[in-house]
Amino acid sequence: MDLIKIAEEAFATGKQHPSFKAGDTVTVAYRIIEGTKERVQLYRGVVIKISGHQEKKRFTVRKMSGTIGVERIFPLESPAIDSIEVNKVGKVRRAKLYYLRALTGKKARIKEKRVVR
Repeated sequence: MDLIKIAEEAFATGKQHPSFKAGDTVTVAYRIIEGTKERVQLYRGVVIKISGHQEKKRFTVRKMSGTIGVERIFPLESPAIDSIEVNKVGKVRRAKLYYLRALTGKKARIKEKRVVR
């Protein structure tokens, strides 16, 4: 049991990411290694769901690439994640937004939460 915790602590990055939830639009800066080269790719989309718990938490981001919807699952504690930036805070009433897969165009938009200043 102790060996498992030691291994998890070794892989934990300890990075602080901003808090976000389903419906938020985020930009994930993801490190990609191609051969000997390394580059950072930005992946911007809507968070469809957050699953898992503690350090095993992962989130699914959906973006439109032309007319095709592309979803990608990111482990929150992945060392390949450079940074996460919250672009918009969405106003949704669900924790899992699977219904967005069936919607296209303006219907697939999520209302932005108004910030009171």
